[in-house]
Amino acid sequence: MTMPMSIQQVLAIAVAKLTQQPEIARLDAELLLAHVLHKPRTWLHTWPEYELNAEQALEFEQLVARRAEGEPVAHLLSYQEFWSLDLIVTPDTLIPRPETERLVELALERIPAEAAWQIADLGTGTGAIALALAKERPGCRILATDRSAPALAVAHNNARRHGLGNVTFREGNWFEALQGEATFDMIVSNPPYIKENDPHLQQGDVRFEPATALQAGQHGLDDLQHLIREALPHLKPGGWLLLEHSYDQAAEVMHLLQQAGYQQVHDYSDLTGQPRVAAGCKP
Repeated sequence: MTMPMSIQQVLAIAVAKLTQQPEIARLDAELLLAHVLHKPRTWLHTWPEYELNAEQALEFEQLVARRAEGEPVAHLLSYQEFWSLDLIVTPDTLIPRPETERLVELALERIPAEAAWQIADLGTGTGAIALALAKERPGCRILATDRSAPALAVAHNNARRHGLGNVTFREGNWFEALQGEATFDMIVSNPPYIKENDPHLQQGDVRFEPATALQAGQHGLDDLQHLIREALPHLKPGGWLLLEHSYDQAAEVMHLLQQAGYQQVHDYSDLTGQPRVAAGCKP
């Protein structure tokens, strides 16, 4: 008969198994165990001597084994926190990442607190950007679009869970979804921007995410080029376009924005110091 083990003991065993990413092994193990026990992570630190029952121990062991095989923690938990919102995540969506919060920050810097802007979030995925903006600017109307019906269903569910009624959803590929809409004060997007043969596509969490949400042609610029070229007719004069991009694409994206006629073009770094978000204003 297996002896009961404490939180401290099972965490030590789990960390030893999660050797592929040792720098985050402890965090991953704690997130998974807190999920199994239906407790916050801080509770694990307060009660390290708590002994798991057999059912809890088995569930945790199975989750750790799946994580050791590379499955993303967000998929194992079925949610990911973004901008203090717990968002449902499925294999149909990109997992929201902390660097994308920089795009939200830059958008909010431009949207007055009491504004009633019309904003479009193209390729919304889980709805992360759209819902963060809707939460912080309740007077604005956000149109969130995606060409993936399953992804759009996830985003709609996330909006409903958080009671955000100022977001509407529409299926369609990029600007096709905006047909019949008036012009917007702002368009935001975190589009695919990874090169189609990039070796990083075979590493880490991205192996479990939809390729269509990641890859964008030979140079990773196909969707960014399309968004920059086609956004202008959908923006009001003085309207903003904000785009997330790869750390090594800042110069190309800024050049594309300037070439297309945008003004006040600037690129911004994320919290790690990597170039991450480009912005331009329609004259």
